[in-house]
Amino acid sequence: MNSLVKAIGGYFELELPPANKHLYPQALKFQSARAAFYALLKTGKPKRVWMPKYICDSMLLPLNTLNIEIVFYNLTEQLGISESVKLFKDDWLLYVNYFGICSKQESQLLNQFNSNQLIFDHSQAFYSAPLGCLATIYSPRKFFGVPDGGYLVTKIPIVEPEEFDTQSAFRCMHLLQRLDNDIGLGYQSFQKNEESFDEVLPLKMSKLTNRMLACIDYESIKKKRNANFQLLHKKLEGVNSLSVAMESIDGALCYPLLINDSTIKLRLLESKIFVATYWAEVKNRTNINSLEYKLTEKCLPIPCDQRYDQKDLTAILMCLEG
Repeated sequence: MNSLVKAIGGYFELELPPANKHLYPQALKFQSARAAFYALLKTGKPKRVWMPKYICDSMLLPLNTLNIEIVFYNLTEQLGISESVKLFKDDWLLYVNYFGICSKQESQLLNQFNSNQLIFDHSQAFYSAPLGCLATIYSPRKFFGVPDGGYLVTKIPIVEPEEFDTQSAFRCMHLLQRLDNDIGLGYQSFQKNEESFDEVLPLKMSKLTNRMLACIDYESIKKKRNANFQLLHKKLEGVNSLSVAMESIDGALCYPLLINDSTIKLRLLESKIFVATYWAEVKNRTNINSLEYKLTEKCLPIPCDQRYDQKDLTAILMCLEG
């Protein structure tokens, strides 16, 4: 039987809303953000890439796989890049839009450096549109209930892989378990899912993930995230050591609360309020007095996404108050 012929009859597939379109229809679609980064590096062939010390090891994997030299840089207290960083002709520099609150810093970097040498990592800033840089990378699974996927918007002529990622159905278990209120088993599945992205050789985004992403109501989700972020900022601005420029906030990943209280995370955990750590491995490449170390140890990414309402946020705030 010809596999291109549409199957008729038989069992049903997962029921999804009518497909609309992706938020970034111009983007190239890969199985993950790090695979998109790999494709960019392999085509662009930079001699070396400047990377922030405050980043997960997974984004270093494509560089190590391709034997591209890594030069680390420090962040300023305003989450910018020191003016002491100088790019050579064949250098690239990757900057992360941390927590989705660094659009202002990105604009400054476009004035500070040659835009054709800048890569903006929007894994934590899905709603920040691509700017006039060499490339922008997105990781939609950080914002929505999808199993995988990565976007790449770039000036470099890159062709999407012909081979599809066929593992998405197997990566959906944690999504289904969480929906079924089994967060314990779901977390184990989530960890296994994360390990599957260590394979960075690029594949085309799966048909399942592509379809799921085309069903999302992006505008209503962004409005919900913005309202939640604003509520948290109104209550926590006075105790937050991290400066937040509210005028640049649009659909942020979370509310980053930098606070010198080591007991809060345990209190949150005891109340089943789970906050991530970005990223434990950072402490291996920085010192205890650095901003990067402080962000890893003391920054609490408070959930403010579309799953939560004012009642949920009030419960979080009460827990923070002790």
